[in-house]
Amino acid sequence: MSILVDRDTRLLIQGITGREGQFHGKAMLDYGTQVVAGVTPGKGGQETFNGRVPIFDTVAEAVGRTRANTSVIYVPAAFAPDAIFEAASSGIGLIFCITEGIPALDMLRVYHVLRAQGVRLVGPNCPGATTPGEAKVGIIPGNIHRKGRVGLVSRSGTLTYEVVEALTDEGIGQSTCVGIGGDPIVGTSFIEILTLFEADPLTDAVVLIGEIGGDEEERAADHIAQSMSKPVAAFVAGRTAPPGRRMGHAGAIISGGTGTAESKRTALRDAGVRVADSPLQIPALLREAGVA
Repeated sequence: MSILVDRDTRLLIQGITGREGQFHGKAMLDYGTQVVAGVTPGKGGQETFNGRVPIFDTVAEAVGRTRANTSVIYVPAAFAPDAIFEAASSGIGLIFCITEGIPALDMLRVYHVLRAQGVRLVGPNCPGATTPGEAKVGIIPGNIHRKGRVGLVSRSGTLTYEVVEALTDEGIGQSTCVGIGGDPIVGTSFIEILTLFEADPLTDAVVLIGEIGGDEEERAADHIAQSMSKPVAAFVAGRTAPPGRRMGHAGAIISGGTGTAESKRTALRDAGVRVADSPLQIPALLREAGVA
């Protein structure tokens, strides 16, 4: 078992003929993900990846012909909200949006529309998700993973890769790794992914990777204290970030004395989470928690 993506994932790539869609589409195929269709308006009827994947003009046609159930979006920011709406209205229940730079006002509308429709969006500005040995959706390198029983959820793509590789190097495998994105408004929260991991019988422990800005980590800490039975280890990036300056992600900004790394670290520690000073300390903290 896993969360979000697995062997039954039938993936549709929106923007499949673009540079990112081609590069990451091939990587997902090579990993073993069932990439069943692509969509680029005006290029329907063609095929790509040596005839392995058909291209359609619309998501509705692709879903009707291939039974795709998941979409990953690699289209420019100006068109990404419409691509998300098209996927949702065509029966796709799980959407990953890799695109960065989508205006927050556009995402506010997307968030509420998809919630009303019962569609899960991961992202935008996220690296996607990987269930090792089963499916990889997005841009996370496949070769850094090892199958196992530790779930990982992160706001940072780069730190996701660093921590996953550190776990793998220490012989600690992963059940599923999820990047939720670092924008101010994202479709899926830490709490929602933590809830899925708590319910997953093949996940024994969870790693949470946070960063400065917002209060997602503090909310997650409250949830962990009240609702999580599985051990959690965490790292929060941005301890030296100056107030008022954005660091990397659009959502990573300290304002009015809130959203600091230290406030998040304190909240997590108070919730019983083992908090690392460096991403490379995560494997040792999991060992302390009894994770083999």
